[in-house]
Amino acid sequence: MKKAVTLNSVAVEAGVSRATASLVLRDSPLVSLETRDRVICAMDKLGYIYNRGAANLRGQKTGTIGLVLCDIGSPFYSQLMLGIDEVIVDANIVAISVNSAENPDRQLRQIRRLREHGVDGLILCPAAGSSDTLLSEIEQLHLPYVQVLRHVSQRNGNYVGPDYADGTSLAVTHLVRHGRRKIAFLGGRPVHSAARERLEGFRKTLKKHKLEHDLIIPTHLENLSDLGSFPELLASSTPPDAVICYNDMLAQSVMGYLLAREKMPGRDFAVIGADDLPQSAVSFPTLTTIVTDPVGVGRNAARLLLDRIDNPATSSTRILVSGQLVIRQSCGGQLP
Repeated sequence: MKKAVTLNSVAVEAGVSRATASLVLRDSPLVSLETRDRVICAMDKLGYIYNRGAANLRGQKTGTIGLVLCDIGSPFYSQLMLGIDEVIVDANIVAISVNSAENPDRQLRQIRRLREHGVDGLILCPAAGSSDTLLSEIEQLHLPYVQVLRHVSQRNGNYVGPDYADGTSLAVTHLVRHGRRKIAFLGGRPVHSAARERLEGFRKTLKKHKLEHDLIIPTHLENLSDLGSFPELLASSTPPDAVICYNDMLAQSVMGYLLAREKMPGRDFAVIGADDLPQSAVSFPTLTTIVTDPVGVGRNAARLLLDRIDNPATSSTRILVSGQLVIRQSCGGQLP
């Protein structure tokens, strides 16, 4: 078998000391660019493989974080992961992603397994139904963590997420300004903080305008063909004239339903989604949507977690990303 190349061999090839070669591996700013390039060239030439596992044992960090999501197949969470990756890649950190599938028991098992694998911290989107004991469980594992998109406590723990209530309030106000008076909210159930905060913004703003505020239609979000009682409501003698959907994917289903019945979204009926997924800008008609900025949320969550890994004794921080409304053809924008 071919003998493994050692760091001493790399140092000799590059014409530097072993200590200098070690500094290059640790990205030390004490090494000049010219020396760094020589060492890297020597590593490539000799085929040197850095034993990061051994180095992590010495430094008591693994250079990994756990990413616990509740629906890893969703395009929304793909955007979140992009934002996280933008930050951690520059810190030479790798994320291990797992899917809780909205199951609190499975979620806790996964967190424990990630701890067994030595992750340095967690970014967690709590599964629906998670109790506030989840945070104490994580703290008992001595893991720095950041809750993202959802939280299990109003006060405790680090959290980064959109200002759901404000974003939904902007959508209601926009509809009222365009003459809509019977507005429904479609999708989801108040089983986690994100849903509850959306509904809070919906009800509060409609009350402010002295309009009906309890036209809320639950659906199963994992089934995009489930529009709940929306079809019956639309066919009733007093139908709504607008709907705010829990997310863009559900809003796309609503627009398809309307078009199949020769109702033009934006002209005959107003539709607003949430999350501003890329496909919403190219749908027909294009979709007015509440921006939740999952990429920006991911960036902020990753930065906060890296800070908590380095400064674990720091008090809890909560970051809300301001809501925005992108106005397109489905409500307010000019139709072709």
